[in-house]
Amino acid sequence: MKRLTAIIILFIILAVGGIIWWENGLLPVNSKDATKNIFVVEKGSGLKEVASKLEAQGLIKNRIVFFLYTRLGKFEGKIQAGDFRLSPSMNLKEIAENLTHGTLDIWVTIPEGKRSDEIADILQEKIPSFKPSWRTILRTQEGYLFPDTYLIPKDATINQITNIMKNNFYAKIQSINLPSNDPRITKITIMASLIEREALRDDEKPIIASVITNRLNVGMSLDIDATLQYIKGKSSGQWWSVPTIEDKKINSEYNTYMNVGLPPAPIANPGLEAIKAALNPQKTNYYYYIHDLEGNVHFAKTLEEHNANIRKYGL
Repeated sequence: MKRLTAIIILFIILAVGGIIWWENGLLPVNSKDATKNIFVVEKGSGLKEVASKLEAQGLIKNRIVFFLYTRLGKFEGKIQAGDFRLSPSMNLKEIAENLTHGTLDIWVTIPEGKRSDEIADILQEKIPSFKPSWRTILRTQEGYLFPDTYLIPKDATINQITNIMKNNFYAKIQSINLPSNDPRITKITIMASLIEREALRDDEKPIIASVITNRLNVGMSLDIDATLQYIKGKSSGQWWSVPTIEDKKINSEYNTYMNVGLPPAPIANPGLEAIKAALNPQKTNYYYYIHDLEGNVHFAKTLEEHNANIRKYGL
């Protein structure tokens, strides 16, 4: 009987202690401190990571209580990536609710090789302050809107957004020893945009860069299909399908079949690997390349070898 009584008492103590622990965990860290702190939820962060970060920054009392509360309250799948204004005076429920809808900024990912109109489509979907006039402004920055994942304010202006992307572009090129005032930047960016659209994998990019460089050095036309896709898709802002023989006769300064040399401006926004390839092309004797139906690239030194590759791979 005494043993049973002891067990019951112990259970009561644990239950009361658990309730106190739980209730305490729901309370604000400091109800008198209303200072707003920026709390960032990184894209892809899990609930445990968010809970630990909140506790470490002094915004909640107990990460375990937060974890259990959000799981039980079904907040887990609703927590957004972005940044939030939170204060130690908020209780746990207020913080959880803020994390589901109170983000100040929005994570926006710009993939490599997108043209400005495609970037406009992404911004239109993600940024509430988007205006149709942004498209025209983005087109003037083609090539320098560096592909990356950005935390952009919900109420951002187009100038703020382009500055964020362009500043990132210049920071990235400086990281590969290409100064922001280097006179080669325009040429390298145009070439990198071609490489980005032509290559399917990063390891191809320096070799494709060598083909472009070799052709430029001997005065051959570049014959790059991506430039035709760019021309044909201009009216829609997207990329056209596989070019035809007739497309190769289009009267445009971007047509690298009709004109020798690089096009007058970038046709897309290249990533760092394409820029590195344009800056330091691999040294080869290749003047031709094709991708087979499985996406593998095949290089050739002569037109005869190139035609043999076309026949061999059924293109």
